[in-house]
Amino acid sequence: MVQEMNAAVFLDRDGTIIKEKAYLRDPAQVELLPGALAGLKRLGEGGFKLFIVSNQSGVGRGYFTLADVEQVNARISRELDRGGVRFERVYVAPEAPDQHSRGRKPSPQFLFDARDEFGLDLAGSYLIGDKLIDLECGWNAGVKKSILVRTGYGADVERASAGKLARAVIVEDLAAAAEWIVNAGRR
Repeated sequence: MVQEMNAAVFLDRDGTIIKEKAYLRDPAQVELLPGALAGLKRLGEGGFKLFIVSNQSGVGRGYFTLADVEQVNARISRELDRGGVRFERVYVAPEAPDQHSRGRKPSPQFLFDARDEFGLDLAGSYLIGDKLIDLECGWNAGVKKSILVRTGYGADVERASAGKLARAVIVEDLAAAAEWIVNAGRR
């Protein structure tokens, strides 16, 4: 018996799903970006499994705790759950950039972990983020396409790293990324 592989969308958290707030530690400050809920809902309805892959270096830098990160993630999950959106898993790399890390993006390790645990087809999956390291994580894992959103740091990344973005799809926001995936990306 052959098990059918599932397609997934891996998403960065800050600047992609929620408004970028440097070293966010307070769940009360969580603000979904405009169109984020609709985009996530569209992806879910399109049959994609959803995952968050997030570097949270504020933990490794001593700015806040992993418990703070979990509380912020719980708030995001509650907000999205009300809109009918559910993530399979949230992967967090709490290390600072200079610390050894198994999963800190651009490492593809969390995508490999999700592939193994959830039976995912990475070659039919996507990554959406607002930084070059997000896109590199997707490329390193062999996803079908890495998508840069212009929200968060995305517009600055587009200007500063234009030469490195030839393989990326660039869109305005998460809603536009979802539309691209469901329409053009499935062809």
